[in-house]
Amino acid sequence: MGRETVSSSNVTVTFDGQRCIHSRHCVLDRPDVFVPNVKGAWIHPERATPDEVLELAHNCPSGAIQCQHPDGTAMELPPLVNTVRVRENGPLAFHAELVVTGRPNGLRATLCRCGASQLKPYCDGSHTTAGFTATGEPSTQESNPLPRRNGPLQIDPTTNGPLHVSGPLEVVSGTGRTITRVTNTWLCRCGQSANKPFCDGSHEKAGFVSGD
Repeated sequence: MGRETVSSSNVTVTFDGQRCIHSRHCVLDRPDVFVPNVKGAWIHPERATPDEVLELAHNCPSGAIQCQHPDGTAMELPPLVNTVRVRENGPLAFHAELVVTGRPNGLRATLCRCGASQLKPYCDGSHTTAGFTATGEPSTQESNPLPRRNGPLQIDPTTNGPLHVSGPLEVVSGTGRTITRVTNTWLCRCGQSANKPFCDGSHEKAGFVSGD
């Protein structure tokens, strides 16, 4: 699926099929707005209020769904706390004012940590077919509260190596527990680290090739 933009009189919805990880919140929460398994038009923002469309965007972990006012201005505000949630056997789900490889990239994204995605650094669901297993509940590490918890978060995928993340970030488990708080870290994306979600250098021994 490609990129689609659909407007009603009071909201514009953009859907990026390449970023979608099929969490299915949209088609389960509002099957009248995101209509599954139909031919032709399947996105109907006119069937919801702008606030209801915004809620659907908030519930989309990959950032595939975004919405704007009719004049093109943003509806979604940056979070007060930058987070990355470690999804069980799945990707890293970021919620922050994202800058990926030097370019603004919205407020939500799911980035590959299994090493198998064909759309790196983004997740494309390959962790399922690859049989990737990794806990979403890593051990808590001692960390101090950050003096600032929001603001731009820079993510730089290193060549054949981890994601270098700089900026205030709280690493959060799948159940919402804070694992650690950092301002500079390297997150595994080869799937081989023994210290997931953090890099331990295993990409070199595994011969990981990022391809992005």
